[in-house]
Amino acid sequence: MSQSVNPKAVVFDIGRVMVHWDLDLLYRERIADPDQRAWFIANVVSEEWHRQHDGGRELAAMVAERKAQFPEYASLIDAYAEDFLESIPGEVDGMVAILEELAANDVPIFALTNFADTFWTQFSREHGWSKHFRDVVVSGREKLLKPDPAIYALAEDRYGYPGEALFFTDDTPANVDGAREAGWDAEVFRDAPTFRAQLVARGFLPA
Repeated sequence: MSQSVNPKAVVFDIGRVMVHWDLDLLYRERIADPDQRAWFIANVVSEEWHRQHDGGRELAAMVAERKAQFPEYASLIDAYAEDFLESIPGEVDGMVAILEELAANDVPIFALTNFADTFWTQFSREHGWSKHFRDVVVSGREKLLKPDPAIYALAEDRYGYPGEALFFTDDTPANVDGAREAGWDAEVFRDAPTFRAQLVARGFLPA
């Protein structure tokens, strides 16, 4: 634990914490050959390219530019824009139960996610458990990405808690480091049992 005083609120990342995410799933049936699919995801619709949309770049402009660069893959690039949620196959085991347990115990719960605004709107409609978050800072909406220090400062302002009052979990070590540098208590996400133990240690949940 990185803080000497127990925090007061819990902040969740979403992708690869609450839900699985894998661009390969979006293209598994569209590109049958695994080597060709791996090349496409590394070079055309890549996580690095997708991160631009997470950061607030307009989807239509991104897609048009990419299709101009790779016209032979135009329909596959369109699939990213039209069917992105196919890359999210479901919840990480045990995490919705933990979220609901925290909510039942009146723990203040928030989310801080690198997520495109357009995709978040659809995603949150389809995942009713997102209603438990008192506020969600969405990178694409704010045009700020973790681990930019500005997004942690914005989150503190939105949530109404100082950094030392927040416990944050994220699957990306750089994002956890950014939170710690902002004064938050933060841990790299491993799995639901480990996360629940961390919550128990901080007094959020009973053993």
